[in-house]
Amino acid sequence: MTTTTRFAPSPTGYLHVGNLRTALFNYMIARKSGGQFILRLDDTDPVRSTDEYADGIKEDLEWLGLNWDRVEKQSDRLDRYNAAADELRASGRFYECFETPVELDLKRKKQLNMGKPPVYDRSALNISDEDRAKLSAERDGHWRFKLDHERINWTDGILGDLSIDAASVSDPVLIRGDGQFLYTLASVCDDVDYGITHVVRGSDHVTNTATQIQIIQALGGTVPEFAHHSLLTGPKGEALSKRLGTLSLRDLRAAGLEPMAILSHMAHLGSSAPNELASSIDELAENFDLSNFGAAPTKFDAEDLKPLTKKFVAGLEFNTMADALNDLGVPSDIAPAFWDVARENIDTRADVATWWNLCQNGATPLIADEDAEFIATAKTLLPAAPWDETSWKSWTTAVKEATGRKGKGLFMPLRKAVTGMEHGPDMSKLLPLLQKVNL
Repeated sequence: MTTTTRFAPSPTGYLHVGNLRTALFNYMIARKSGGQFILRLDDTDPVRSTDEYADGIKEDLEWLGLNWDRVEKQSDRLDRYNAAADELRASGRFYECFETPVELDLKRKKQLNMGKPPVYDRSALNISDEDRAKLSAERDGHWRFKLDHERINWTDGILGDLSIDAASVSDPVLIRGDGQFLYTLASVCDDVDYGITHVVRGSDHVTNTATQIQIIQALGGTVPEFAHHSLLTGPKGEALSKRLGTLSLRDLRAAGLEPMAILSHMAHLGSSAPNELASSIDELAENFDLSNFGAAPTKFDAEDLKPLTKKFVAGLEFNTMADALNDLGVPSDIAPAFWDVARENIDTRADVATWWNLCQNGATPLIADEDAEFIATAKTLLPAAPWDETSWKSWTTAVKEATGRKGKGLFMPLRKAVTGMEHGPDMSKLLPLLQKVNL
């Protein structure tokens, strides 16, 4: 059997890091086994689902390199969901209810006050045909799936053996009063029809899995293997919200963070594997193993992506950056040498512009009061441009002889005066690239 997984976002917002974790796990399972990865847009909510968000989801996944084998849209399958609903009605597993949200809330509060779990009491099953007709004329009914009250058991790919008593949860609503199909029925139909073999998602879906297993069985489908990864928290253990813009993938991209850095971190986060930069998605998939992940909440800190991005950028070959450097105006004859100097001293690709500005226009000198006379002397000894890789040594030797300074007292004030910074690349390599020095 071909391994088939799916990532099923709702196009009601942009992807965030929590979504990505689910997408990546399902992607890697499929790619490791040579199977299929389906992008399924859960767009049955006609009010909140938009083409803009659907396009944004695709754009973010393509930027990361998580390419899908095909796209499916739930809005194209309403006839299939209606047929499934009819099948469940015919088998006695689907029943109509007429309680309003207020009435349901009162029932829950009453049960809680009595020390009972807030489980739907199935009172709709006892309505007479006459009363049902009256209620149907007054208000729209919603449809619930009738669970078999037995234990539902499965072996979770991360959490191990799980068991939930179906009597402890409410019969799930599958169709709202306005006729909208809810996630559970649509998802189950899709998983059955598409031959989904593995479903990996957040641990907040564990109870949903129990009810979905019964619905899959009621529709004659094959139950896939389920796995529920831990939920992400902030660096201090605080809850993450998908509404936090700083955690959206497009904001991470705008910050200059690299796809491979993000994927490497997310593929290891919450597992026993070290947080190391991978060379490719294929490498991540080859080494991916669900058994390495635990159930405890997992802390995510966007700061952890920065050193991985820096390492990735430092490893980029010149050919990869040639067009970007040309766009900046770096002359082709010095571009390779310029990239060799800049690559180890930038955090993101965009930072290379800062170094080219320095080379082209010079820096604002950073001169301490006690170094003013020293720098004035050094200025008179600076060799005439153009400079080569011997110029820095020649200059510093001359300044040393003239001032008697040596070591850090010699080199640091010169670096700060020339670059406006205390740290940076080898000055013997940087000086030949400078078109201007503002001493």
